[in-house]
Amino acid sequence: MNQLPAPDADQLAASQALTELIRNEIGRAGGWLSFADYMRLALYAPGLGYYSGGSRKFGEAGDFVTAPELSPLFAQSLARPVAQVLSAVSGAVLEVGAGTGKLAADLLAALRHMNALPEHYYILELSAELAERQRATLAVVVPDLLDRVYWLTTLPKDFIGCVIGNEVLDAMPCVALERGEGGWLQRGVVWRDGFDWEARPLNDSAGCESLMGLSLPVGYQTEVQHEAQAFMASLAAVVSRGAVILPDYGFVAGEYYHPQRHMGTLICHYRHHSHDDPFHLPGLEDITTHVDFSAIYRAATQAGWQLEGFTSQASFLLDAGVLDALASLEASSAAYLKATTALNKLMSPAEMGELFKVIAFSKGMVLPEMMEGFRRDDRSGGL
Repeated sequence: MNQLPAPDADQLAASQALTELIRNEIGRAGGWLSFADYMRLALYAPGLGYYSGGSRKFGEAGDFVTAPELSPLFAQSLARPVAQVLSAVSGAVLEVGAGTGKLAADLLAALRHMNALPEHYYILELSAELAERQRATLAVVVPDLLDRVYWLTTLPKDFIGCVIGNEVLDAMPCVALERGEGGWLQRGVVWRDGFDWEARPLNDSAGCESLMGLSLPVGYQTEVQHEAQAFMASLAAVVSRGAVILPDYGFVAGEYYHPQRHMGTLICHYRHHSHDDPFHLPGLEDITTHVDFSAIYRAATQAGWQLEGFTSQASFLLDAGVLDALASLEASSAAYLKATTALNKLMSPAEMGELFKVIAFSKGMVLPEMMEGFRRDDRSGGL
């Protein structure tokens, strides 16, 4: 941990203020706070949390780089299944958590090129600071389309169209668990001259179906994304006709809860360093878990969604025409060379190609043919 870059004075003061806020919450909760509540405050506490504060998060100058930041090829590929959905339901696009606005800008540009622009492009964003950054990005890349974009702080009612959530599920607060001698324990946070872990009996196992019945050793640690599962139900309640496409990193249950993954998947990102201490500089680091796609599938289908496909990011991009998008660039140009470098990171099994997956669901609609992105290597049977 001592190898991580030091924050400046203002950043340190903000982190200390958030630390004090969380410490007070622990006191109000009787001395123990669930990790889900800790993670929620660390990421989303108004004005101080990682996503609600003013620190730069995305890109080379931030803490991590997402697929849309690497290359417009990602959005240009995603545009194909989005256009399929819009053609079927004549609706809008809703992006949940739009980061810098790069995906929104590139996706709008790609949809215009395909003559498939939606009348409205909604962005659900809880951070006012990020919303302003998104607006600035759009104003530079697609200034003539800015009047189609609307920002929301809650899910819309009776939505028709295509929902996109790129790396959204992994940032939702999770329940941290540990296998004890007599069953599963819930790991929470206490204050002992600093934040520390303390495990207590798990009183409610609802949402832990992937774990129940597995023979895992005492001391095994893992996470369950109850809020990500609940998010699928919340979406189902507001989408009357349309689809949702969710690229993210994770595994199916059999891989997620493998005996060798005994320390779980909790990971933090700080200035392009990855580590496993969620108590380091609260508010200045991202805290995420890998996604249990089997649990997401189960929660979604129980809520009324129909599975459209599940595959690796590499397979999704290939099937959605990423090589066609690459071929549109001049082969000897700097843009082409930059795009090929980015494409290697997006698709290589050693990079994002296999760890990242894409899952899609539909509701109240039937596509005339299989959704683009999943025809080449649909892995739905593994869910």
